[in-house]
Amino acid sequence: MKSELFVDVTPQEVAIALTEDGRLMEVNREQRGKDTFAVGNIYYGRVKKVMPALNAVFVDVGHEKEAFLHYLDLGSGFLTTQKYVTKLVSDRRRIPDIQKIERQPECTKEGQIADYLKVGDTLLVQVTKEPINSKGPRLSAEISITGRNFVLIPFIDKVMVSNKIARESERGRLKQLVHSIKPHGFGVIVRTVAEDKRVAELDNELRILVKRWEDCVRTLQHTEPVHLISQELGRTIGILRDIFSPDFESVHVNDKTVYDEVKQYLDLIAPESSKVLKLYTGEQPLFDKFDITRQMKTGLGRTVGFKKGGYLIMDRTEALFSIDVNSGSKKLFADQEQNAFHFNMLAADEIVHQLRLRDIGGIIVVDFIDMDDKANQQALYEHMQQLMSHDRAKHNILPLSKFGLMQITRQRVRPAVEMNVMETCPTCMGKGKIQPSLFFTDQVSELVMAMRAQYGRGLRLHLHPYVYAYATKGLLNLKRQWAIKYGVHVVENQSLGMLETKFFTSKGEEVFLQEEKQTDQVCEK
Repeated sequence: MKSELFVDVTPQEVAIALTEDGRLMEVNREQRGKDTFAVGNIYYGRVKKVMPALNAVFVDVGHEKEAFLHYLDLGSGFLTTQKYVTKLVSDRRRIPDIQKIERQPECTKEGQIADYLKVGDTLLVQVTKEPINSKGPRLSAEISITGRNFVLIPFIDKVMVSNKIARESERGRLKQLVHSIKPHGFGVIVRTVAEDKRVAELDNELRILVKRWEDCVRTLQHTEPVHLISQELGRTIGILRDIFSPDFESVHVNDKTVYDEVKQYLDLIAPESSKVLKLYTGEQPLFDKFDITRQMKTGLGRTVGFKKGGYLIMDRTEALFSIDVNSGSKKLFADQEQNAFHFNMLAADEIVHQLRLRDIGGIIVVDFIDMDDKANQQALYEHMQQLMSHDRAKHNILPLSKFGLMQITRQRVRPAVEMNVMETCPTCMGKGKIQPSLFFTDQVSELVMAMRAQYGRGLRLHLHPYVYAYATKGLLNLKRQWAIKYGVHVVENQSLGMLETKFFTSKGEEVFLQEEKQTDQVCEK
């Protein structure tokens, strides 16, 4: 299977797309220039509310919504961690040795959070779920440092091996090896990717994880409450850490800074594979060049087609995500039962693809086409289980109910990917008013002239593919005229609306007419 990763960096966000054999499988977006409260970030927070009825507390970590910490997420070593943090911040001259900290009693599963925390208490917490809709981040007080082969957990002297490593001999080797190289006072979870790895490579990564913890401790010692202590690696590095394998054929990045970060990380985890990294410098947007934008627009809408003419209708509510399966007007078999079974099996393939592509989590309800045969219902259920077995997210699937509904729960740690696939009205440009009938390219020519006067030569004008095709038609086309007369380079951009235009500098920064900026400021006021 040919796997490729594409990293599209803009001043506003970093978009990451994963394809397998050319098919878009995952899309992730990370905002730039502001706190993202990403999974893995560690904060020194303060308790704002204690909720005995929920057996939880709300913690201030700097987000506009207070973060949620349940009692069961305190972890068994919470009291030991609290003692260490208290000792650390009370004496800023030296760092206490984690190996010499006296172990406190473990938190029982039946306890009450009010017995351990009160309003105003400070504690070290880690984000386990990003803010979603109106909810703040979800937290855990059991801190962990994640690497490619290991997860390092302070204050727990245990070594656990992933259940996906099936060979008992390899499980025993890894457990014995980690016991011999890990420092006292730390627990380690051995991840699946560590299977058959050499001792030197594992020892090197463990040292790096321990150093990250030590850096976190030094930061905490000189930090006041409600502050970021340790930031998780960027989402690009995080995805590479979790999914990178020798099967990767290429990693395309369109930004030199991010390219250098990825190269440094690949040199660390897989030096022999660093040659797959490629810096993209073309004028056409990266996602347009490799057919990512088209697949996003056709695959992330409310209606999604699949093989043989069937289609899905996907809707999100506050409580759950619903998927309706339809066969359309096409019939493959004369028998209704056989026809429904065939379309349901095809729909299952696309549903699993959509769950991964959109990173849908929470409760998912699928309304399959009605089938009366119990054997067909069982076959569909087993087929769905088989397809979902390759999903990295934790999930649970229930058999079809008597109403033909299948219920799925899937782990949700970050917001699902959503994309506006509608075009702006070419008549009113989304304003709800009809504009004078003026030829559009004349308007663009006037805009190009004004932008040239304000910013000089070297700007890049992005146009919708249909308009771009018109602007490049003929020998003395508009693209050449604008390039010669105004020094403006015209670029095709599939993400734009039909008559939408955008101007960028050579560094990729979007620019506007000064009058538009002033108008926007007045409207904001």
